[in-house]
Amino acid sequence: MIHIGIYNELVVDRILTPGAFLIDSEENDVLLPNKYIPEGTKVGDQLKVFVYNDSEDRIVATTLRPLLQLHKFGCLKVKDVNNIGAFLDWGLEKDLLVPFRQQHGRLNIGQWCLVYLYIDTLTHRLAATAKVEKHFEKENIELEVNQEVDLLIANDSDLGVNVVINNTYSGMIFSNQIYQDVMMGDQIRGFIEQIRPDGKIDVTLRKKGMQNLEDGAQTILKELKASEGFIALTDKSNPEEIQSLLQMSKKNFKKSLGILYRNKQVLLKKEGVFLKEVEERNIRTH
Repeated sequence: MIHIGIYNELVVDRILTPGAFLIDSEENDVLLPNKYIPEGTKVGDQLKVFVYNDSEDRIVATTLRPLLQLHKFGCLKVKDVNNIGAFLDWGLEKDLLVPFRQQHGRLNIGQWCLVYLYIDTLTHRLAATAKVEKHFEKENIELEVNQEVDLLIANDSDLGVNVVINNTYSGMIFSNQIYQDVMMGDQIRGFIEQIRPDGKIDVTLRKKGMQNLEDGAQTILKELKASEGFIALTDKSNPEEIQSLLQMSKKNFKKSLGILYRNKQVLLKKEGVFLKEVEERNIRTH
């Protein structure tokens, strides 16, 4: 069966004037218009195509890559608005409709919004809804604290930023947990910080334990800059020396130093730790 809203692996059955007709294992067919046929395509070839409704509501195939697939969430930009709803740019020739009844408030041209792609049961066409809440899983939360997850950055809130977790759950990154610039529509990795009794999920951008290490790395950098690019500590230094100078444990010192070394910010020598930019500048001037 050929499914709309997703990618289908289909076989080229015949190539005629309007384009290539592709078939599935049951010999259902769909048209791939000429402009989308890859160069050199011949009968019998297998193609991966996205199937959707074109501007005349016919089921057609395309080799263009949509920004959203069926039963998935995405952040899309409003391209046009008319008397039936808002139309979103989702990377295909025909824009994606968000009917007025599927909007919390009227969407405006140029606005970005979080939507969910579904098939309208009355028209059997693909459509998007901005009323995404009912499409999140709230009962069976198959996540664990500290688990690494995929995040889609959604809208800001008074407390932080709302996110979609693994295209399944709704979560939030609180403002004090945001350590980098994030924008609506960004797809990044994060970690589950807490699953609350009411089912709400808190997310962080850094794995539990990384906060201390990254703070430790900043402490080392600060001390290096205050000490003209050198501190006389190594992984052989005793814990008391490290604690006295940096107020951190030897374990955290070594791990934090590892972060700086991997980021190519420091040089490690038997005398101690050198700030790379200072050491390289000294070499150039001598």
